[in-house]
Amino acid sequence: MEKVEVNARTIESSGPDQTPSVFGKLQHLMDDPAIEEVWVNSPNRIFVAKSGVSELTNTTLSADEVRNIVERLLMWGGRRLDLSHPFVDARLPDGSRLHVAIPEITAQHWAVNIRKHLVRGKSLTQLASLNVMSIEISKYLTRCVESGMNILVSGSTQAGKTTLLNALVSAVPLKSRVITIEEVFELKPKLPDWVAMQTRPANLQGDGEIPLRRLIKEALRMRPSQIIVGEIREAESLDLLIALNSGLPGMATIHANSARDAIAKLQTLPLLAGENISHRFITPVVAAAIDLVVHVSIASDGVRRILEIAHVTGRIEAERIELEMLYRFIGAENSESSNHYEKGLIDPELLFTSRVR
Repeated sequence: MEKVEVNARTIESSGPDQTPSVFGKLQHLMDDPAIEEVWVNSPNRIFVAKSGVSELTNTTLSADEVRNIVERLLMWGGRRLDLSHPFVDARLPDGSRLHVAIPEITAQHWAVNIRKHLVRGKSLTQLASLNVMSIEISKYLTRCVESGMNILVSGSTQAGKTTLLNALVSAVPLKSRVITIEEVFELKPKLPDWVAMQTRPANLQGDGEIPLRRLIKEALRMRPSQIIVGEIREAESLDLLIALNSGLPGMATIHANSARDAIAKLQTLPLLAGENISHRFITPVVAAAIDLVVHVSIASDGVRRILEIAHVTGRIEAERIELEMLYRFIGAENSESSNHYEKGLIDPELLFTSRVR
């Protein structure tokens, strides 16, 4: 196997502008506003996503061109890629997110993904105009955020979880101090008092790693009014739940197929923190920490929409946390003309009169 090594250097930049050739032959794809993501499976198989739907392009590269593009992009990200670290996840100056995997992790070719996040910065009202939700729901979620509810955004990959989370965070009262914690910088809330933190991988000697768990603990020392975790995947979920149970409002995203599955998953992830953490201990912690689960989905034609909003009542039966459905989307997921939501059995307004459990 040929030895592969890319040395990443950090370059100071005065702004998000990049040289026109930084993406090489992929530049025209990056310049196309209709394209959301570009990925390279092999030098002659390059795909893009438009409105959530993937398609094969007629652009081709050589293996050396793929490596050269990655090397130039890593110069901006300050991350490294070599045989000991065959993955890299980095944020580019224009806000795009780069992910690369190399052999022997991949079978033969370098796998490159560049996610552009075109809708970043949208407000809840703007997302409603894009049929992600109804106007009524956008106003309701705004009130939930302003009242300090703890919100969990769930959904599949590319469903728009981060975009929705960014809109929710932007609805936080302007007097609040918000700390965002991510693996790679993505969130850009429109707030005056906001501090963004991201994880750091280990260096060549295996030292210096800063994981999400450490950042959550450090954020608690920074006098936050709200703590936001871009995505919870592992043991950091325990630290977030403990923080939320201390009375600090917060939000996060999680991969799940439904609002109920999101809560079930959140009952499991903290078990990764150690053998002394039991399901019996975690269940009441989750029930007390989360107020609202907002589930988003992407249809086969790329339409993104909120499908469910559920309230975590705090009640537990046989280690199963009870959820009350507040809103559920009715109709074909990919029908823009059928943007209709049905309310659940309880009045969503009751949440604002019964905040104390």
